[in-house]
Amino acid sequence: MSRSTPNESTHVTLLARLREPADQAAWREFCDRYGELIRAFARRRGLQSTDCDDVVQDTLISMTKSMPGFEYDPQKGSFRAYLKTVVRNVIFRKLSQKPLAQSLDMDGARRDSAIAAPNEENDWETEWRQYHLRIAMRSIEAEFNDKDRAAFDAYAVRGCDARETAARLLLTVDQIYQAKSRIVRRIAELVEAQVQEEG
Repeated sequence: MSRSTPNESTHVTLLARLREPADQAAWREFCDRYGELIRAFARRRGLQSTDCDDVVQDTLISMTKSMPGFEYDPQKGSFRAYLKTVVRNVIFRKLSQKPLAQSLDMDGARRDSAIAAPNEENDWETEWRQYHLRIAMRSIEAEFNDKDRAAFDAYAVRGCDARETAARLLLTVDQIYQAKSRIVRRIAELVEAQVQEEG
């Protein structure tokens, strides 16, 4: 079982590449890495699906303008906080531009309550953790065999009975427990490494 991570640029290297607006590969990589995080956070703030896509696009535009002079200094703050600020400002502008009639969602709740963002920090942290979990799961796909992943999915993710899972996968119950333990430990290692890299 390999312990390598997917072939991606390091966080700091990617940020350095983003300083060059013409580096389309860097911007695609940024969008691949953070697009779903931005979309999910926008959804939590009450935006519709098409508006969430606009938020991703507007975030990229905003960053394209600011990145040429950007110097990443972890002593001044984390990238996570910087990205949250950019995305929050984009969402704020998006919601502020909506006419009152469009500020109501399907349940009649006012979208402009998302501007006040009472749970903004919790929403961002939840999506940030989900983002790291999605990235870690890509490595799990590459590092563990099909049966280990199937055992983990059935027993740890879906909550199926260990004995039934073992019988269905032609494994022992102990193998089910071991697969769960190894994958959970590896996910924790991967997430820890990602968090340290990104700040």
